[in-house]
Amino acid sequence: MSHSTPPAAPSAAPPIWNDPQRQIAFQAWLQGLTEVYRLDPLSVRSASADASFRRYFRVDSSQGSRIIMDAPPEKENCEPFVRIAGLMQDAGLLVPRILAWDAAQGFMLLDDLGQHTMMEVIDPQASPPLALYQRALDALLPWQQASRAGTLPAYDTTLLRRELELFPEWYLGRHRGVNLNTTQRQTLDTCFERILANNLRGPSVYVHRDFMPRNLMMPAWADEPRLGVLDFQDAVYGPVTYDIASLMRDAFLSWDEDFVLDVTVRYWEKARQLGLMDFEDWASDFGAFYRAVEWMGLQRHLKVA
Repeated sequence: MSHSTPPAAPSAAPPIWNDPQRQIAFQAWLQGLTEVYRLDPLSVRSASADASFRRYFRVDSSQGSRIIMDAPPEKENCEPFVRIAGLMQDAGLLVPRILAWDAAQGFMLLDDLGQHTMMEVIDPQASPPLALYQRALDALLPWQQASRAGTLPAYDTTLLRRELELFPEWYLGRHRGVNLNTTQRQTLDTCFERILANNLRGPSVYVHRDFMPRNLMMPAWADEPRLGVLDFQDAVYGPVTYDIASLMRDAFLSWDEDFVLDVTVRYWEKARQLGLMDFEDWASDFGAFYRAVEWMGLQRHLKVA
């Protein structure tokens, strides 16, 4: 595997609380778990945050570190996280175990899958880490194979169109200060309709929605072959092309087309063996499937922009 040595873990500061009452509630909740999980309350420090009101802390225990999620219930609903974590565990994926959850207050104690993401151990200047991407496929394919209609929200026309509208609203309007005239808007709408038509043609599976190196964890245990999977609470049921497009057409990490093709072909070979390519000529023609992935990559990059 070609990747760089993981960087040393930074020294993290204790969490800052803007709400004294929430801090008191947190300390009382944590104290109630200290003996059961052999936690060291004095070791609580910031771990990370995401694009939401959720925060994550790390705390030491006699069995190694744990992760704490701080998700104010009036701003964040943790039920999808808990439910989808169960679906992923049932599919054989490595996701954080939920050790304790106070739904009313929005505090959760989780397994710590490790301190380094797949993104952090990749050296973009070195040879592409094929073995690492194959491990990513080993997480994606069982998740897709476990798919059942009606279990997760549908990634349908409404949701995909809402995501495409982020491009004219935020990138063109807010970031670039561009106001489209009627003709330009009609042209953009025509493009959007074509993107939607292509992206909703194929089979539907469970979709992580951000299946990329920043959300895949290098496991903390040397004998664990699986990559850990995080940030899955917004999972939906939608296009089979979405997550492989997210992985290989990442907005934060670019590879030469040869490597993108190599990994995507490996994915396609395994996916068709699992019956995930049973649509038109996708199972026999990689080119047909790859064109669909490119359409989905276009949709995703317009959203990200």
